[in-house]
Parts: sequence; structure tokens; C-alpha cells
Amino acid sequence: MDYLQVATTIDSAEGAEALARALVDERLAACVQVHGPIRSIYRWDGAVQQSQEWLCTAKTTTERFDALRAAILRLHPYDVPEVVATPIVTGNPEYLTWIRAETALDAAV
Repeated sequence: MDYLQVATTIDSAEGAEALARALVDERLAACVQVHGPIRSIYRWDGAVQQSQEWLCTAKTTTERFDALRAAILRLHPYDVPEVVATPIVTGNPEYLTWIRAETALDAAV
């Protein structure tokens, strides 16, 4: 089984917490860490913009990624939310086992 860290940014601490809680409640992520505020500088609507955001980093499995991405897209206030997955190449075996157990499809029952 492969593991991922999935990053998304959002415009408020409250939104980040609500998104993180939903992803964990739905067993799409074992854990979501919320970092922030951070300053993001980006090009949007033809101009360079900047804003204060919160970074959410979700730990999940490749098996749950499509459902996690769909949930982020459903719950997120942005027109085009960031959803970027980075493979977890290796890690503490007990931690990886915990991620698998907390995101298992049969655990959601």
C-alpha cells in the first residue's frame, strides 16, 4: 500500500479546521495538520496577488486519494483549490500502519 501527504490551502483558520475535521471524520485522512497563517503569492485573474492562507496537510493512502480529492473540491470555497499529493516514500512502519487503519474503507462502517 502506498501513502500520500496531500496539501491544500484555504482562506481562514475556521475553514481549515472544518475541512480537516471533515476529512478525518469521513476517514479520508488519518490526520490533517493545519499550519498558518502563511502568506501566499500567486498569479490569478491576470495579476499577481497575495493573501493570508492556512495550509492543510492530510495523511492518507493512494487508495483513498480520489475520494479525498472529491471531498476537498466539494467542501472548498475556492474556484480552483490546490490539491497536491506527495508520495510518502518511507516512514515509521507503525505510523504508516496507523494511516492505513484509520483510512480503511471497512473502518468507516
